[in-house]
Amino acid sequence: MYKSMIIKTTKKLNDLCERLKKERFITVDTEFIREKTYYPVLCLIQVGAGKGAWCIDPLAEDMDLSPFFEILLNKNIIKVFHACHQDIEIFYHLMHKMPIPIFDTQVGAMVCGYGENVSYQQLVKDYTHITLDKGMRITDWSRRPLTKEQEKYALHDVIELKEVYQKMMEDICVHNRLDWIQEEMMHLTNPKAYNIDVLHLMSKIHIPFHKKETIHLCARLIEWREKLAQKLNRPRKFILTDDALMECAALAPKTPEELEGLRTISSGFSKSEIGKSLMTGLQKYTQETPVDWPIPVKQSISNTQKSWLEALKLLLNIVCEGENVAPYLVASTDELIQFANTDEAPFMKGWRFQIFGKHVEAFKKGKVAFIYDMKQKKLILQSNQPKSAQ
Repeated sequence: MYKSMIIKTTKKLNDLCERLKKERFITVDTEFIREKTYYPVLCLIQVGAGKGAWCIDPLAEDMDLSPFFEILLNKNIIKVFHACHQDIEIFYHLMHKMPIPIFDTQVGAMVCGYGENVSYQQLVKDYTHITLDKGMRITDWSRRPLTKEQEKYALHDVIELKEVYQKMMEDICVHNRLDWIQEEMMHLTNPKAYNIDVLHLMSKIHIPFHKKETIHLCARLIEWREKLAQKLNRPRKFILTDDALMECAALAPKTPEELEGLRTISSGFSKSEIGKSLMTGLQKYTQETPVDWPIPVKQSISNTQKSWLEALKLLLNIVCEGENVAPYLVASTDELIQFANTDEAPFMKGWRFQIFGKHVEAFKKGKVAFIYDMKQKKLILQSNQPKSAQ
């Protein structure tokens, strides 16, 4: 049975962290809200270790999280999360450093044959035979005091995670896939994945423009919005919606009256501080010499390559079913399209080559083919090589 408590003072957090320093691994989760802010508001940190589990209250008066940050940065302690991208984003923003080393059970699950978005509840049920109640998933974690139900719900996100992690690691080690995990964890703790730039933001928005001047104005407005959202700590849509941004880029209003004449701009917006800032930006950016922005272009393939792409998808599914690994972890659709266009892709090197890439090479050379196995009632790969050549 786990002992639990809520840590509300820096002194108690110090005491807890002294204990955590002795652990080989700890389980970690967070609760946060970000509907009204640019940066997530960290409301609760859950941590499990040994036979204990605790809730750390970041909102407690005079709480200093530095002792726990030291644990996150301790290279001798593995930090175990489930679906950790947003957790890592929060800690990276607060510490300006990456918590390392980490283990994400969602990624580990893909290595063990689960789909790309397997839920924590499903893993807990499969590995521990416990059914979790997720009824408190949508709740206001900023309100104090926390209810007993909230505390219980929050703690279960790290209590069962310990057993899931240990059993999952046994599976991974038995199948000699530890190097796969290490490579994926390196990607998750790469700061580039959390540093947002203009090109990244442009790739997330469908930009229908082709004129160099319009694309330049669009990029500069995206940059303006991002900086202002960070400064005011407000969501991007609070500053300017995507639709409004696109209309401003397309029509480039020169006066407050023209700005408010746009379909996506509300009456009185031009008189607000954000509206005034937008007009200043528009006047400045439209006078600049346009530069070539390398807009990420969605990859496409010709009609003659579509059959090859479908064959690659089929090959991927057959291979991954045999290896009991999630196809998405081995190759994404974009990577398959990239290979169809260039004969190059990430799965043609490293552990992915051993799982999938070598079969792609053999298939291209006609050394293997798909056949339907009557006994197994499914498609399998069969060698086309004469037995003497195998």
